[in-house]
Amino acid sequence: MSKNKISPAAEQWPAFLRTLGLPESWQQFLDAETIRVEQFRDGDTLVVRAELPGIDPERDVDVTIADGMLRIHAERTQRRTPEPSTGTDTLHARSEFRYGAFTRVLALPAGTADADVTATYTDGILEVRVPTRPDDDRSRKVAVTRS
Repeated sequence: MSKNKISPAAEQWPAFLRTLGLPESWQQFLDAETIRVEQFRDGDTLVVRAELPGIDPERDVDVTIADGMLRIHAERTQRRTPEPSTGTDTLHARSEFRYGAFTRVLALPAGTADADVTATYTDGILEVRVPTRPDDDRSRKVAVTRS
């Protein structure tokens, strides 16, 4: 299993931009991330685990498969908290949580059984299981006959 890692120079880019004195309200754009995933095979099943803490899976998560691609889309909305003294809703004075829409699109291997895909959400982790055919896509010799 190979892991794709961002180059060290790319990891330093947001830190460099912070030194430019940009307004704090721009911070969310510097820290923007896609959905982080783990991907592995469990026998003849491709398993994709996506980190989605604090999400209501029935309301805020959409998993689709089309054209050989798995698309995970989630949305986290900022919750308002009632002010105890006035009873009115207020936003937090400071929040470092990420809100908004998050999407991750992954290419699926050939031979996936789209109709049998399942998705479960437990403890902030979305697990998508995609059945595949056994590795029958290996190269093989084809006999050539004279006509």
